[in-house]
Amino acid sequence: MTELIIIGGGLAGSEAAWQAAQRGVRVRLYEMRPAHQTGAHQTGDLAELVCSNSLGSTLPDRASGLLKNELRRLGSMLLECAEAAALPAGSALAVDRQLFARTVTERIQSHPLIEVIREEVTEIPNAPTIIASGPLTSPRLSEAIAELTGSDHLYFFDAIAPIVTYDSINMEIAFRASRYGKGVQEEGDYINCPLNEEEYNAFVDALLTAERIELRAFEEEIRRGVRAGVHRFFEGCLPIEIIAERGREALAFGPMRPVGLRDPRTGKRPYAVVQLRQDNLAGNLYNMVGFQTNLKFPEQRRVFRMIPGLERAEFVRYGQMHRNTFIASPRLLRPTLQSRAREDLFFAGQITGVEGYMGNIATGLLAGWNAARLLKGKPLLTLPRTTMLGALCHYITHADLADFQPMKANFGILPPLENAKRMKKRQRAKAYADRALVDLERFLNEMRG
Repeated sequence: MTELIIIGGGLAGSEAAWQAAQRGVRVRLYEMRPAHQTGAHQTGDLAELVCSNSLGSTLPDRASGLLKNELRRLGSMLLECAEAAALPAGSALAVDRQLFARTVTERIQSHPLIEVIREEVTEIPNAPTIIASGPLTSPRLSEAIAELTGSDHLYFFDAIAPIVTYDSINMEIAFRASRYGKGVQEEGDYINCPLNEEEYNAFVDALLTAERIELRAFEEEIRRGVRAGVHRFFEGCLPIEIIAERGREALAFGPMRPVGLRDPRTGKRPYAVVQLRQDNLAGNLYNMVGFQTNLKFPEQRRVFRMIPGLERAEFVRYGQMHRNTFIASPRLLRPTLQSRAREDLFFAGQITGVEGYMGNIATGLLAGWNAARLLKGKPLLTLPRTTMLGALCHYITHADLADFQPMKANFGILPPLENAKRMKKRQRAKAYADRALVDLERFLNEMRG
């Protein structure tokens, strides 16, 4: 029986393994954890989420919602697991991260055509392979990829947000609400910690002067952007202290924006707000939304306890920053996610320059499909550019390498609509989504024909 090697048991690798196995291909899935940890993961489970527990919007006229609808139509196993582990989060799909990872792990390990091997891969196999080793690819495998491709990697930094216990949140100050009253729970899906102007300014002052974890010389050089063509941070994961450096009001217009919220105790909109989102099914853990940080752990405890409602916060996980790695996909990959230099080698997930959990899952699905089709002697699939997945794959393989940065699902990468300028924003988004699903259905019908 034909065999496929997949390196990496994260979101992309797990989805790729399932998709290939479902198409009759025997899969050997290599995952180096738990014997070799990454510094960001905490378990040996497959598909462990290390940053937020939110997989983005479920609304059909949002980019992330559209991508979910496409993946649902394409039969994504990980999306199915995520929906089974869903938590209340308004119009977003948030999951109990432990339940989600355990469910994926159990399904992968129980598949008769998938063998999970707990070993670190240090060289690229001379066999049909999908590399889905993620943004925390081990140094030895990174060297092997660089040697194979003849290209330097690009680097950026990612950061994860702290998690606190529910019992340590002062609910006499904090209040439950979703923006503009949207949410599954009647009282609101988020816990909100309101700040007045004086409290906000004091918090910003403390944040700007707090001690940060020292970066190594190479990483500090990247942070300053000294080396030409090397990017600093992915905008969607900027540490809050870096946002604060942009101006005193930057946080109030960013992760601490109070729009759509009113403090029930005052009847007024707060000057700023910190939102906490449920992180597990039991409801006893909450993560600080948008509060990725690189402050030293004692400083996080001191500064974040200045937030009203978190005066006695118990932190079960502090925020941290780590280096993420992705390849020069515009030079190296085809829209099929196949290597330009070697037809039986595919890449998937964040290492390709796709950002966001759903983008990782989606590229894993396509890589798994295409690797299976290659092994079965069938033509490979390039999805229509009008679909969100097709647009993502087109972007990462056609972007100007000089400006190439990680990209998440967004309507801006889709081909323009006719008469788009005459439409309002939400009308335009709905039109993009409707066109994508129609074109995807047409593509699938033609593929079967």
